[in-house]
Formats: sequence, structure tokens, C-alpha cells
Amino acid sequence: MGGSVPSFLSNEAASCIAVAERMIALGTYDGTIHILDFLGNQVKAFAAHSAAVNELSFDKEGEYLGSCSDDGSVVINSLFIDEKLKFEYHRPMKAIALDPDYARKSSRRFVAGGLAGHLYFNTKKWLGYKDQVLHSGEGPIHAVKWRTSLVAWANNVGVKVYDAANDQRITFIERPRCSPHPEVLLPHLVWQDDTLLVIGWGTSVKIAAIRTNLNNGANGTYRHVTMSNMNQVDIVASFQTSYFISGIAPFGDALVLLAYIPSEEDGENGFSSTIPSRQGSAQRPEVRVVTWNNDELATDALPVHGFEHYKAKDYSLAHSPFSGSSYAGGQWAAGDEPIYYIVSPKDVVIAKPRDAEDHIAWLLQHGRHEKALAAAEAGQGRSELLDEVGSKYLDHLIVERKYTEAASLCPKLLRGSATAWERWVFHFAHLRQLPALVPYIPTENPRLRDTAYEVALVALATNPAFHTDLLSTVKSWPPVIYSALPVISAIEPQLNTSSMTDALKEALAELYVINGQYEKAFSLYADLMKPDIFDFIERHNLHDSIREKVVQLMMLDCKHAVSLLIQNRDLITPSEVVSQLLSSGNKCDSRYFLHLYLHLLFEVNPHAGKDYHDMQVELYAEYDPKVLLPFLRSSQHYTLEKAYEICVRRDLLKEQVFILGRMGNSKQALAVIINELGDIEEAVEFVSMQHDDDLWEELIQQCLHKPEMVGVLLEHTVGNLDPLYIVNIVPNGLEIPRLRDRLVKIITDYRTETSLRHGCNDILKADCVDLLVKYYKEARRAVYLSNEEDDTRSKRDASGASLPIEKTSSMRSTVVKSKTRGGGRCCLCFDHFSIQNVSVTVFFCCHAYHTTCLTDSTYSNSNKKGTGPTSQEPYGYDNDDDEDEEDDQASDPRMRCILCTTAAS
Repeated sequence: MGGSVPSFLSNEAASCIAVAERMIALGTYDGTIHILDFLGNQVKAFAAHSAAVNELSFDKEGEYLGSCSDDGSVVINSLFIDEKLKFEYHRPMKAIALDPDYARKSSRRFVAGGLAGHLYFNTKKWLGYKDQVLHSGEGPIHAVKWRTSLVAWANNVGVKVYDAANDQRITFIERPRCSPHPEVLLPHLVWQDDTLLVIGWGTSVKIAAIRTNLNNGANGTYRHVTMSNMNQVDIVASFQTSYFISGIAPFGDALVLLAYIPSEEDGENGFSSTIPSRQGSAQRPEVRVVTWNNDELATDALPVHGFEHYKAKDYSLAHSPFSGSSYAGGQWAAGDEPIYYIVSPKDVVIAKPRDAEDHIAWLLQHGRHEKALAAAEAGQGRSELLDEVGSKYLDHLIVERKYTEAASLCPKLLRGSATAWERWVFHFAHLRQLPALVPYIPTENPRLRDTAYEVALVALATNPAFHTDLLSTVKSWPPVIYSALPVISAIEPQLNTSSMTDALKEALAELYVINGQYEKAFSLYADLMKPDIFDFIERHNLHDSIREKVVQLMMLDCKHAVSLLIQNRDLITPSEVVSQLLSSGNKCDSRYFLHLYLHLLFEVNPHAGKDYHDMQVELYAEYDPKVLLPFLRSSQHYTLEKAYEICVRRDLLKEQVFILGRMGNSKQALAVIINELGDIEEAVEFVSMQHDDDLWEELIQQCLHKPEMVGVLLEHTVGNLDPLYIVNIVPNGLEIPRLRDRLVKIITDYRTETSLRHGCNDILKADCVDLLVKYYKEARRAVYLSNEEDDTRSKRDASGASLPIEKTSSMRSTVVKSKTRGGGRCCLCFDHFSIQNVSVTVFFCCHAYHTTCLTDSTYSNSNKKGTGPTSQEPYGYDNDDDEDEEDDQASDPRMRCILCTTAAS
């Protein structure tokens, strides 16, 4: 206790204490009584006795205080008025108890006792105060307690209970066996309620239940009951302790014991001496909370000065369970928690039930942070308590260097406080342990400042052990919560150094994407061989960026890469692709990639990679020989000699034949076909394509020594050579397999060929006759040439004259540009065609006429024919209906050249 207590106890020694509802009374060994408030501040003090104060007692109202002393006196002081009573008993008085209703009753009763062995019951009468001896003859009175009408006291024999209302003794409870002498270890009595008496004596605890039949009368008086209804007492609980009891008090349904743990000296001497040992060996006194079955609920050692030199009787315990206090369900009502006061000669210690915050503080003080956190999370105490406990717990873990455990607890301890999160982020960063916290940093609810996230990412980037964590963090965190530029600036200096890992490269690429630097991101993705890089190229239109990453793209997906390179060959030329693949060295199968690229390039554009066709010949020979021959036939940009060497080296016979044929070395090609391939049909086809008679002779000569080839040659020369020629030069006696069958086939084929030729000739002749007749008919027709101005009039005149003249509507000019027999003049009027702007009719016999001249002449001849039936047939007409039946109507006369018709006549 603080206040004034430490100052006056520095010169005095406390001997006893009593507690009322409004104040505390503290007695000392020099006979002074100090009245204190509950903070320890002295209200008043008075010297009541000349020797040690042994006990103090308040009435229920806290208006009167009784005290007894070794000086043999009992003093009762009024605390609010000037009233003091002093009673002399001439022997040391050890115990006193005021009537609880002392202030309200005029009887002013109290009980007191001491070493004389008498228990005095003092009452105010008409003539003054009178003492009545309730009990004597069983040794000194060591303790006395008064509750309602019941008075309990202890002497050397045991504990007795007296009913003041009925003026009769109720019961006797024997002193525990083997307990120390009461003068060495005092007995302690306390009323838990109106019917329960708790006795602590030595190492024994007994709880007596008094079943009373008392009936309260009016104004607090008691109605007398008969002896037949006398109270009964039951011992409801009893147990032994391993320590000596220096004080006892109720605590709800449990008990508070002031435990004195004896030293070895005390145990040997049996507490025979009351003088403190000069060589202090006592232990600290303890406050223990136990149940009625002696189950310990809590234990606390007391911080008492000089405890080494104190005996059990030097301590005392008082409490303040006032009327109206409540304790239900293990919880005290608000404001009703009992307070306990432990007195030693130089200290007054205040003890009260721990609340949740006390419990948590004690756990923290003793390093039990997990339990403290659990208690705080259970909602025991203030809402701010969890933050305090969490902060202390994290500080403890940081001191212990348990950074991972501290980081894992941050989400639970810091919760939604952005300020707290930021403080711990920077604290971890200061300790260089931020990577441990990064997985737990929230990105929303709460969202921190950009700087906190950037510091966290930089901390991961600068430590190679956490590059994988950096990558996962960059992918999982929303890009909007931080700026990628500071992180990029921290990573870029590590490029091309030993600390650069694939995970860091990928993280940097992701940051480039976030920052919109897609070209740089592509470069890193290509180096990392990311499978989705082709989609990335298309999504961000990065075709210009593939120029330097040909090898990487090929290694990743050669087919997809080749297609991409071909599509963008205007951006990256074949020479660049080829040079990069050739310079890749042993990193990849560059020759195979070249083959794929050049093959597809040739299929798309045969001339785009013409500079590499020599290389392509070798690549085809190595990777796809089946395609080599079509390539050799299609390309004109490879060196024949080099190609031939490659084919010889690879033993590609058909390709050798083709190349030898293009080189003009047909005989060697034929020798390869016959000697290497052994395919006479191929030889015949090859010779047929060469159109060289000498080559046929060479073929025949090379086959004469091979009977089977002679037979095959006979089968395939029909239409190319005369089989009789081959038969005639075959040596006599040469056995040719299946010769008869082959000759029969030759003859049959020859007959069939002859028949087909005759039929074809007949058809050809008929077609020629038909075409000549058609040509003759076409040649007898005229061509009408008109200008644009006279076109309409010519049509009208032609319609009126009923002369169907074939017109060429596509001709718009009257200038006759072809040479005619008239020298560009009309064969009737001999005027030049350019003089008269009229239409012209031209015949295929090269005679030309003005259309008007020809029409007039034809019309006049027609009239002459009508007047003279004996006259000749008109000039310029041919009425051969059989010839013109296919083209014209039967009644239409066809116009003929006048000069040619006249000459013919």
C-alpha cells in the first residue's frame, strides 16, 4: 500500500488491521492507531494505548472502532464525534469484537478477552457499563468474532459459539490435534456469512455450518426461542494443509489462506520461540486460494520486506466483504470485488481478485505470451487489450529472433489496422527480416501505402533465397497497389550477375508487363523459354522484337517459330534467321531448325532463300531425302556439282540421275539407272525425255548382255523404237525370259497402235474438210464498217432496203486501214474512202465498196431481173439456200462481191 503507509511504517511496526466500508484502521506496536483511506492516505491517527495494539474491530456502520492492547485496556473511539471509552482489565487483552449494531443500539455491547482467560461481555446498563464473564478457566482468549447475534471465540481448548440473543452457548469445536500452542501460532476465525464459521488453526481448516432458528423481531431485535429449538452445528468441510495458516478469509465459494511456510528451524523447535531468529531463513508468505476440498486455485508469493526474520504470528489478514456483496457463477458483481489486506511489521500488501487484465499482465510478465494472447482473444478485458498484448507478443518474438513465428501471427494480431501493419513492415525491413512477413501482408482490408508494398518487393528482390517468393508475390498482388518502377530499378542492376536467377528474371518480366515495357518483358520471356511467349507476341504485337530471339523461339517451339518467322519475313530477313541459327553453336540442333525454316520458306516463295539452296540440298539429304528430288526439279539456284557430291555421299541414286541429266551427262545417268537402280522402265523414261537417238543406242547396248533387261526393253520401246531393230541386233542364242509372250504383246500393241493411227487420220481428214468448208463460207461474207454519225441512218436505210448486211458494231471509224485491191478506193465509184463520210463494205477478197454504191447497184440489178424473165441472174447475190441454211433465214439473199461474182460468171 502506498500513500502515507511507507512513511510512518519506516519508524513504526504494524501489528494488526481492520477494514470497514469507508476506511481502514491500522494498529502498531507502540499503541498508535492510524485511520487510512483505501489509497493508504492517513485520515487521522491517535495514541489509543501505551503498548502494542493486538486487535481492532469496527461496527457494521463503520462509525466506532474498538481496540485492545497488551497494556490491559480496551478503547472504543467514535470516528465522527468526540467520544471515547476506555476499559481497564489489568491484564494483556488479545481479542475484541464490537456488536455489529453497536452504533444503532443503546446497549453498546462488545466482547473482549486476553491472557486472564476470561471472555468479557460488556453491556451498557442504566447505571453504567457492566462486564459479564461468558467463559473462563480454559486458558487465554486468542480470537473472537461477532456476526448478527452469534459470538465465536477461541482459547487453548477449542472454539465455542455463543448466541447473544438467546443468552446460551451453542457449540464447542475442539482444537485440532498436534497443532502448535496458540500463543505461538494463533487461531483465526472469520464468519463467511450469518451461518458459516471458518476456523484456521495451525495446519487445519474447518468450516462449521450453524443451523439457527432465530427469528428477527421488529427494529432488529431477536425473539427468544426455547431450548428445544436450540441451534445445531455441522462441520461441512475440514482439511489439512502443508503450511501454517497466518490468516484466513472467504473468497466466494472458496477460501483465501495466508500461508506461512516454516523453515527447518521452526519445524525442529515446534515454534517454541516468539523472538525472530537473527539468522533469517523463513520463506516468503504466500496467498493461496483453495476450495473447501483443499484444491489450490491460485498461489502468489508476497513482496514483503524482511520476511526472512518474521514468524507466523507476525502476519495478519483482513478483508472487506461488505453486506450486499454478491458472488455468483464465479464472478463478483461490479464494484463488489473483495479486497484483502496482508499486514507485516513493515508492509501492508493489498490483494484483490485478478480480473482478465491482471491475469493477462501476469502471463506477460512471466513470459507466457501464448496464454496471454488466448485470454485476450477470448474477449476478457478491454478491446484495446488485444492490440497491447499482440504488440508485446510480437516484441517478445522479435527479441527471441523468432521472425517467422512473429510474421505468421501478424494477421491475427494486427487485423485491420493499416497503421500497425505499416509500422511492423518497416520494423521488419529495419531488421532485414521483411521476407518473412511478405506472405502475410494484406492487399485489401486494409490496403497499405504504396511504399510499404514496394519496400517488401525490394526486400525479396535483393536476396537470392527469396526470388521464388518474389515471383509468386508479384503474380498474386494486384498491380494497382504499388508502383513497379522502384522494384524494377532495384532488380535491373542484378542483370548479367551471379545473383540473377530464373525466378528473378521472370519476376522482372512480370514487372515490365505491369509497367507497359512489353519489349523488355519479351526478351526475358524468350530467355526463360516460356511456353506462352507466342501468345504474348500476338497479344502485344511484338513481331519487331523477335529479330534477336530466333534461336530461343526455335528451341521453344520450332514449328510455331518457323511459321512466325515466315509470316514476318519482311521484318526479319532469311539472312538474319540463318546467321543467328548458324551462330548458335551447340546450344541447339541448329541444322534441323535451318532445314525446317528453309523448307517452309521455299514452299511459300521458291526464290526468297535462293542464296541458301546449296545448303538446303545438304539439309534435305540429311533430314528429308524424299523431298530432295522435287526440290532439285523446282530450284534453279543450287550448284549442280555440289549437289551431285552430296547425293553421291548420301547414296541418293535418283537424285544423281536427275543431276547428271541436268549436267548433260546422260550416258553416266543412264549407267546409274541400269547398274545401280536396275530399273529399265526408269531408263526408258529417262531416254525418252532426252530425245537423243544415240542414247537409245547406248541403252540397247548396255541391255544386250542382260537378257531380262532385253525383255523389259522390248515391252517398253513400242512407240519409241522399232522392236524389229532390237530383235535384229540381239545376239543369236541369247535366252530372253518370256520372249514369246513379249513378242506377242509387241505385235498386239503394234497392231493396236496402227489401228489407232488410221482412225485418228480419218478423223483428222474429216475435221480438215469441215474446217475448210467453214472457212470458205466465212470468206464469202462481207464486213460492214460504219462511222458513229451515220450509224443510225445506215441502219434505217438497210432496214428499208431489206438488205441484211453483217455489221461490226465494235468498229467506230470509217478509215479502212487494211490494204484493199482498190487502193483504198470504192470499186464502183473509184472515190477515195476518205472523201465521202459514208459506211464501207469490205469482202475477204479484198474488194471494198461504199455501202451506198453497193446498195444502189444491187437494187438496180434486182429491178432489171424483175422486168425481163430471160435476163441473167443479178450481180452480187447468191441464193444458194443449202449453203446458207445454217446461218441465215431461207428467204434472205446474201450480198456478194460484184467484181468477183461478175468474173466468176
